[in-house]
Amino acid sequence: MNAVARPDARPDLHRPGVGAVLVSTWSVGTPERQRAAVEAIRTAWESREWPDLGLLSYSVLTGTDGDTLLHYSQWTEQKAYDDFVRTYRDDRNAEIDAAVPGVERLELRRYGAIHRSTVHAATSTGELPGVVVIVEADFEGAGAAVGAGHREEWVDSVFAALDEDAVTRPTTGGISGQFHLSVDGGRVLNYAEWESEQAHLDWLADDAPLSEAWKRVRHDPRLVGGRVRRYTPALSLSAGV
Repeated sequence: MNAVARPDARPDLHRPGVGAVLVSTWSVGTPERQRAAVEAIRTAWESREWPDLGLLSYSVLTGTDGDTLLHYSQWTEQKAYDDFVRTYRDDRNAEIDAAVPGVERLELRRYGAIHRSTVHAATSTGELPGVVVIVEADFEGAGAAVGAGHREEWVDSVFAALDEDAVTRPTTGGISGQFHLSVDGGRVLNYAEWESEQAHLDWLADDAPLSEAWKRVRHDPRLVGGRVRRYTPALSLSAGV
């Protein structure tokens, strides 16, 4: 089986059988190099057999910063990714690096399957996402069981704030949110789909005064860092039938 690109360039976020999600970030420098890297990835993968080692999908998004690429891959289990690294990854990366020299691979994080998700059915117009907002929240106590509890409580507080928003300021342009917990115990990642970058910026601007629910989210004393980045879906590959 060869790799097949999905026409909407987005993964099936709720496909069955996903037991692990890998998220990595590359820096390539310029918008031109972003486009070249996406095409190099497409070529490297479509010219080879799909690695039948539990990889369900592999998606690439381009940062609106004109520099970064985000890689989001779905696996049956963590071990499937480790098997892929030992057997298949190096020759693909070598081809990509030859086409776009100087790629910096900044970070790789392991996550479980989606912990909680939300769909803004009442406010979405049914559009495909024009932008994916990646929200990362880092917590103290990475690797400890108490850290996992902190993260789950924080996600619950986000959902409480979203429920309040549904009444006081309904979201326009938000499509969905998928919350993942990192395997190392230290991070929550929200893969949030929006109809456009402007819709997300407008939502951020409409936060004064902040509700008490959102203040509890943003000022949780267990938070030690975080960031928000926006990406455009560029490529999503899965095994052909």
